[in-house]
Amino acid sequence: MLRIPGMPLLPGTQFRDLTKSNFAKSQSLLNYYGIGMLSDREVPKLVDPRGMIVDPNCPPPEIPSIDLPKAGPKLPTWVAYDKQVLCFDGYFKETLQEVYHAPYLVRKVKICYFLEDDTIQVTEPKVENSGITQGCLVHKQRVPKPAPCENECISILDLNVNTNIQIFDRVYHITGCDLFTRHFLNRAGIPVPDPVDMPLDPTIEHRKRSVIKHSAPTNRKHAFAQFLQFDRKVLRFKCYWDDRSEFGDVRNLELCYYLSDDTMDIKEIFPVNSGRDGPTTFLKRGKLPKDGQGLHLPGEQTEMTILNVLGGGLRTGRYITDILGTGKKDFAFYTDKDLQIGVVLNVYGRNVVLTSCDSFTMEYYRKKYGLEDFSPLPLPNHYEDQIAQRMRERQLPPYNGWGSYEDSEGNCISVEPKPPQGDFKKFVTLDKFILRFGAKMISTIRENCERVFVVSYYLSDDTIQIFEVAERNSGFLGGTFLKRGRILLPNQEKFSCKRPEYYRPHHLYIGATVNLKDHIFSLVSADEYTLIYMESHPFEFPLADVQIIMHKIREALRHNYKNFIEKHLPEGFSESETKLISYETLKKNLIELLGNNITDQEIITLCRFYSAEQKPPSSCNRETVRSAIHLEIRRNLWDDMDHLKEHVHHINPSHKSFISESTLRSIITGCRLPFTTELIDDMFKVLNHNDMGEIEVCDFMSFVDVSCNPASDIPPINYAFELCPKIPFLHKGRLVNWDCFVQHLGLEKELIEESN
Repeated sequence: MLRIPGMPLLPGTQFRDLTKSNFAKSQSLLNYYGIGMLSDREVPKLVDPRGMIVDPNCPPPEIPSIDLPKAGPKLPTWVAYDKQVLCFDGYFKETLQEVYHAPYLVRKVKICYFLEDDTIQVTEPKVENSGITQGCLVHKQRVPKPAPCENECISILDLNVNTNIQIFDRVYHITGCDLFTRHFLNRAGIPVPDPVDMPLDPTIEHRKRSVIKHSAPTNRKHAFAQFLQFDRKVLRFKCYWDDRSEFGDVRNLELCYYLSDDTMDIKEIFPVNSGRDGPTTFLKRGKLPKDGQGLHLPGEQTEMTILNVLGGGLRTGRYITDILGTGKKDFAFYTDKDLQIGVVLNVYGRNVVLTSCDSFTMEYYRKKYGLEDFSPLPLPNHYEDQIAQRMRERQLPPYNGWGSYEDSEGNCISVEPKPPQGDFKKFVTLDKFILRFGAKMISTIRENCERVFVVSYYLSDDTIQIFEVAERNSGFLGGTFLKRGRILLPNQEKFSCKRPEYYRPHHLYIGATVNLKDHIFSLVSADEYTLIYMESHPFEFPLADVQIIMHKIREALRHNYKNFIEKHLPEGFSESETKLISYETLKKNLIELLGNNITDQEIITLCRFYSAEQKPPSSCNRETVRSAIHLEIRRNLWDDMDHLKEHVHHINPSHKSFISESTLRSIITGCRLPFTTELIDDMFKVLNHNDMGEIEVCDFMSFVDVSCNPASDIPPINYAFELCPKIPFLHKGRLVNWDCFVQHLGLEKELIEESN
């Protein structure tokens, strides 16, 4: 179609070109590397693998070898170089038109090259009070090269130390790089020159030369200098005003001295339930004169004093001021050097005594004035008596029997009572910690004495539960005998003002007689967990403390040690053999020595400590653990060994022979190996370790590989208890090492002295 020049593109203004006979539409999609597929072929264009047209006038770039090592599986670039950035330091010169002596300004920048996607980001570090909008100059993007290579982007080959690079009509000169960038380029075969110095900034040099240097320093300070130096720095003192009169008392005050302008204010601290209310300001902020007595006369404080007036009205009259300051007086104000502990300040006729100060005030006076004594002064006795009387513990009314004691106490403390709160920290720490004792009932009925009970004490909330063990043909059903709850100690006044006392852990021990809800029980035994817990916490259970028990026995044998050894020495043993006695024999000897001063709990603790039945725990069997590992893999149909190898290579790219246990646990969790925590712990015990406690990688891979050398089958077992011993051998204390017991008594020296 033909158009009439100067006419709009409207119907009727176009004409058909009669000379044109071919109306085929040109193809633009049939193109292979710049070569058209139709007959009208154009000049072929060079296209790089990234799809960019390459200018024949621009030399082709050389791509360095920065791929990953060929040892492991090949990873994409965005994974291999994730979070890896090359950082270069540089600058560019910005032309200045308004400064005559400085034609340009040197601006420092940091150029970051992201290896994962070949993008570049240019940022300028912010300088305080520079007057320039700084920050990100070039956002993260791929930057094209300048002409004639505008079809290409800046690559890693274009960035190096002591080179110029143009980014969007601005030329940057690179002066240095960080250590990671230097090592990375050297490994890629690119030599990195030494860093160069930044050029001097003419603007800064001009400012340095323009500073006026005085020949001699002056002591003159700017009026605003004190505010800038001591802004928000306050000296704080505790003080009081003794206003004891017929209706007065001691006022507790707090003085704040502001170093920025040498002003002070005083606030009053009202005690609780003092009857005072309202503003606490005792002295408004300002300079405090040392001799403040009443109001000042005119002209004493004003900056300008009018002496007389010449002429008639205010508009046409003439005023004469007192330029000599005849009536003006110089007032002395309190400063920081006048404030000290024990000083009495005259606050407009009121004597305020400074008693103590805070830590900042102490450090200030220690550095400036060299003071070291900051001992606080005591308050007047009258004031202390008032505080003690107000802080005295409130006497609550007696308990009326309704609800628990804590509920009644809450009704007396506040108008809107709240439910009693327990010790949450104790609950979280000691949750599921239960002490269990075997008990017998003490009763006048013979059948009740034959019943067997289990007393459970919950350490998390100090509650007790009693369970009866059912026996066949006993006539008792068994089950819960007493529901879980706190139990009061016997022989307490119920309706009193004091809080009642409940059973605590130290009240329960073997041989104790307890009164639980009007039922008397004798604790005759305890389970192994209870005995171990009591022996592990001797401060809470003094009857399970071996040191206290041995001290008691030592004091009882101090004057009768020789007769005790000769009487209870086991017979039939030679001196080379270890002398062993039974639990019953030692118990009989200790009861004969101490009588009722020793309990069954102490005897059991002593026998367990000096037990001769201790054996070292057996070690884990490697083949048994490996069979259990393979059994779990086959049961859960886990078959992802290739993913496990790839994950290990990703975690350990340097192919270290040993890795830590925490890293190996993360690998097991990430690959979803069907192992429990106990089974993983058992596997770590049998794997090969180095001196640092790390596990061998090859040993672990062969240990879990079912296809290579499968392990023998084993029946399913409980991995938490049966696979490997989790606790050492529990000694029962049936046999006691007599030699060790006598040696720990430490009374052999007295025996030797008596024999000599």
